[in-house]
Amino acid sequence: MEDLTPLTDLQQLADPAKRKPKMSERQPLLLQGDASGHGLIRPPVRSSPPDSTLVNVHSEDSIAAPGDDDEQSSQAGDENLKSSYNPTHHRTLEHPTSNFDTLVHLLKGNIGTGILAMPEAFKNAGLYVGLFGTLLMGAICTHCMHMLVNCSHELCRRLQQPSLNFSEVAFCSFETGPLGLRRYSHLARRVVTTFLFITQIGFCCVYFLFVALNVKDVMDHYFIMDVRIYLLLMLLPMILLNLVRNLKYLTPVSLIAAFLTVAGLAISFSYMLHDLPDVHTVKPVATWATLPLYFGTAIYAFEGIGVVLPLENQMRTPEDFGGTTGVLNTGMVIVACLYTSVGFFGYLKYGESVKGSITLNLPQGEILSQLVRITMAVAIFLSYTLQFYVPVNMVEPFVCSHFDTTRAKNLASTVLRTVLVTFTFLLAAVIPNLGSIISLVGAVSSSALALIAPPIIEIITFYHVGYGRYNWMLWKDFLILIFGLCGFVFGTWASLAQILNPSLN
Repeated sequence: MEDLTPLTDLQQLADPAKRKPKMSERQPLLLQGDASGHGLIRPPVRSSPPDSTLVNVHSEDSIAAPGDDDEQSSQAGDENLKSSYNPTHHRTLEHPTSNFDTLVHLLKGNIGTGILAMPEAFKNAGLYVGLFGTLLMGAICTHCMHMLVNCSHELCRRLQQPSLNFSEVAFCSFETGPLGLRRYSHLARRVVTTFLFITQIGFCCVYFLFVALNVKDVMDHYFIMDVRIYLLLMLLPMILLNLVRNLKYLTPVSLIAAFLTVAGLAISFSYMLHDLPDVHTVKPVATWATLPLYFGTAIYAFEGIGVVLPLENQMRTPEDFGGTTGVLNTGMVIVACLYTSVGFFGYLKYGESVKGSITLNLPQGEILSQLVRITMAVAIFLSYTLQFYVPVNMVEPFVCSHFDTTRAKNLASTVLRTVLVTFTFLLAAVIPNLGSIISLVGAVSSSALALIAPPIIEIITFYHVGYGRYNWMLWKDFLILIFGLCGFVFGTWASLAQILNPSLN
């Protein structure tokens, strides 16, 4: 997707000899490839209802009276065409997913290492602030996901495209928005793509460190070594595993990782719920100094906004994705309840001694707790490949385009994957503090994608449509944007301060 051009006038389509009226600011743009072949390619139409085709029939009076009336009728025809276009009827899907499949993918996209870090997030917020704050954060993030999906549908109808991804939604919102902002459309796409890349690389770094810390915790029962040695021992197997280029071969790995994650969480819950102390043994409200750290960890935990549009675009019945009892709300309610439960009971159980991952607080001398650590370490190790698949596929086409032969392209791809895995290893080795890395990744990239980008996109997308009675949509978006910016600034500052000075709490 490289270029955007104005919508072709319907009247001109009916009679090519007619003069093309002057484009107004409210006329949207239609994606089309340039001469070099770049651009969004619309797949073949799956179904085309007979009533979706509009025929502009003019009377003699309308033909004899060109000018403003002619332009108004043309714009009315454009609006009718847009309103009748249903993007879900024009998607060609080789393997569409059911509602249940989409729900499972949504849960897996949101439940990762972040859920194990929620007890430490509650420590930074306090028991009751963490309880209500996590539920509020889940509601805001879910609403932002709905905003992104609604903007995607609006832009798809406006541009008559079957589907758009996150960066394309950002691009098209600016390109069809106010004239003064259209010059920044390419910048908007690059910014979203960059933050998606940073987010996934951050996840990979967290995964690397999580595995090393859990293996170290098990081995410390027998002999003690520095965590960086375990990171170094993991580097070669991690590189070899991530040389797999076909996602099809990673499906069994994903299933094994999902099963191990569920088993590990279940056993961890049994430890947390056993012999719980009184709620008065922990702080109900923490200090303002640590509250930004809670924000970073909590927003990191709700890490699934990047998978929302791909999942909705692949559904057999995408109309079931939204709505009060839709797939998105159902999945996010489950996720928010899990996060809140793990954070609440984990902090209540271990108090101020809670660590960056709840698995690190389990008893060392028991075989079952050691098994949980190994199980979660293997699950996250295998999940690394799926998280790594996203950023490497953002960069790989650009790198391989500089080589001509297939052998050179394959060699470049291998070197690139090796370099990126090594880069995440170095980040984990330089900052071996799991809680600080999670909070930093959440504050920087997750807040930008989950809380800052969606309200900006919605404001620009509906600029010509309107913001509802009393401009309620505009005020709501401004509040979410301010909340996200505050979390971005203060969360990043607090995380960096803790990384530079680990003695700070």
